[in-house]
Amino acid sequence: FKGPKLTKISPKKTISGSIGSFVFSLLAAMIFYFIFPNIISWYNIFILSCSVSFGCQLGDIFFSLLKRKANLKDTGNILPGHGGILDRIDGMLIGIPLGIIILLLFNSLVS
Repeated sequence: FKGPKLTKISPKKTISGSIGSFVFSLLAAMIFYFIFPNIISWYNIFILSCSVSFGCQLGDIFFSLLKRKANLKDTGNILPGHGGILDRIDGMLIGIPLGIIILLLFNSLVS
């Protein structure tokens, strides 16, 4: 999306793209909640989806910073035009562990 830039580290990231990430994460969480309403409360799934979205965005920016520090444009050439495998999974490397930690915290609070 066009608009003001989110950070100088990764110049293609915009504030509207960040907001869109949160919106689509919440939309996916709501769909999950309505399909499986007894697995997790709506409040917990809201916190979980926002946290994972934030973690994925943070991971993407963090690995962009590392690439800038190393003077790398792409992390590989297995996926031409995509910046390498790391660019496809960089957000997940922080977002998924953060989501697991939050789920474990929710589970320990319930027990």
